[in-house]
Amino acid sequence: MSRPLSLRPATADDLPWIHELRHRVYAQELGQHAPNAEGRLVDGLDGDNVYLVAARGPVRVGFVSVTPPWVGRYGLDKYLTRAELPLLNEAGVFEVRLLTVEPDARAGAAGALLMYAALRWIASRGGLRVVAMGRADLVGMYRAAGLRPVGRTVRSGAVEFEVLTGEVAELTRGTTGRHAATVTRLAASVDWRLDSSFAPRPDGCEHGGASFTAIGTDFRSLDRRLEVVAADVLDAWFAPAPGARAALAKDTGWVSRTSPPTSAEGLLAEIAAARGLPAETLAVGAGSSDLIFRAFGRWLTPASRVLLMDPGYGEYAHVTERVIGCRVDRFRLRREEGWRIDPTRLSTVVAAGEYDLVVVVNPNNPTGRHAPAAELRAVIATAPARTRWWIDEAYLGYVDPAESLAPFAATDPRAVVCTSMSKTYALSGVRAAYLVAEPATAAEVRRWTPPWAVGLPAQLAAVAALRDPAYYADRLRHTHGLRRQLASDLAGVDASVLVEESVANFLLLTLPPGGPSAAALVAACRRHDVYLRDLSPLSAAYEGRTVRVAVRDTAENARIVAAYRAALTTLRTASAAPAGSAPAAGLAR
Repeated sequence: MSRPLSLRPATADDLPWIHELRHRVYAQELGQHAPNAEGRLVDGLDGDNVYLVAARGPVRVGFVSVTPPWVGRYGLDKYLTRAELPLLNEAGVFEVRLLTVEPDARAGAAGALLMYAALRWIASRGGLRVVAMGRADLVGMYRAAGLRPVGRTVRSGAVEFEVLTGEVAELTRGTTGRHAATVTRLAASVDWRLDSSFAPRPDGCEHGGASFTAIGTDFRSLDRRLEVVAADVLDAWFAPAPGARAALAKDTGWVSRTSPPTSAEGLLAEIAAARGLPAETLAVGAGSSDLIFRAFGRWLTPASRVLLMDPGYGEYAHVTERVIGCRVDRFRLRREEGWRIDPTRLSTVVAAGEYDLVVVVNPNNPTGRHAPAAELRAVIATAPARTRWWIDEAYLGYVDPAESLAPFAATDPRAVVCTSMSKTYALSGVRAAYLVAEPATAAEVRRWTPPWAVGLPAQLAAVAALRDPAYYADRLRHTHGLRRQLASDLAGVDASVLVEESVANFLLLTLPPGGPSAAALVAACRRHDVYLRDLSPLSAAYEGRTVRVAVRDTAENARIVAAYRAALTTLRTASAAPAGSAPAAGLAR
């Protein structure tokens, strides 16, 4: 019985074989390059690109190359200018090249698996678009896989190539739709050694929460909750206010069996009083996701144009791109600018973009940065009147309530503010949130809110929580202290890892280039029952190297530090096989 085909990153030991196979195929077989005495073809992108290798045991059978956007250049730059191929300037574009398989393995599954592996690796790094050069005589194969010609051809030596592209989300849907049977068949016979999962999430939205899977989503026993550190989600480390806990526990039988006020009238009145807002400017929901789906589903169509911050909260990309099918652009936040929103640049982009909706999470998850309210108000004031702004203030409680744009949104029809009560009020489990908009907009959302949308436990707990601001002010102050200590402890483990504090209840760890990937670190920590969040799927800007860590209590933070230290030791010990940089030749050099 033959060994299963393994898919893995290339190691340094693979590079001589890769260069030799490239010479045999691209120089001797296809005549794309002149043969050379060394019998090897090297590449100017080697060291920046990533090679993925297919092998049966020690026998290598093929490879493919992926060039990420953070390299700053692509193989296609040798043939076309950016003016001729402007899509290379878009956010999240990955180039797939050099799909190459040994002659005696071309009839097997290696070529298809390498293409699939490249897609999964790109998706796991936040890729939005794939671009490739495919042999003109094989365009039908690429079309079947979901790639489309862009109308540009190039010639390299004796070979003519078509420039092809495809959206990662659409290509991924193909693997779970029309190609699902093929992918399932391949999965049964592959030894998958990449740090990305073999199969995409069926719902397409990459949330945290793997920690609850470890506890047990069947709820047969919740004992594992005492062993698992759930630092992959941003739930509060502290309990809700005493009044909220009392409201939930006073008569659990009555609370469970009793229908709540139909439209959460008491909760609306309490929010209005606590925030100093007219009740007619409010609408409530069972968490912010409920409000996002309900409002966006009413306001947007596939013809709508939407601008999202990148990096940004993944739910917005999921709803606008995958659920509604809007035309979505990204406003790139830059690491070198501290991930801040540049108001001047944002104003310029919005003025030119004819957007129906702009989404700003402030403070931003996952960057952890806060944009001053005055700057955002100024940008909105000068934006086209047709553009609606959705401001998500789920983490604003960690900054300053005076920084809320809710009073502005209550009078300006261009702005809507959404506020979750999950994070700062420790009510993630009961699901409560509200939005603020001028009365006509708020009334429209209320009109499309089903009766009893917010359950009685959530209404009771939320009202009690709003009545105890002193308790939460103390808990949030304590959270800042815990975060500072956790950041200091993590920074002391390894100076090569960048530790960045957010303004909220989390911090970021960015691993050095050439070191372990974020996915590998997350997997290694899980072996210690510590769950962290790999941010790679959210944005290519993180380069597959950034992990988000939620702030927990003192004891759990100590476990996070211990698991992180052990994981780094394990990963660096295993780096003797360094991460690499993967059919007859299909995708060009």
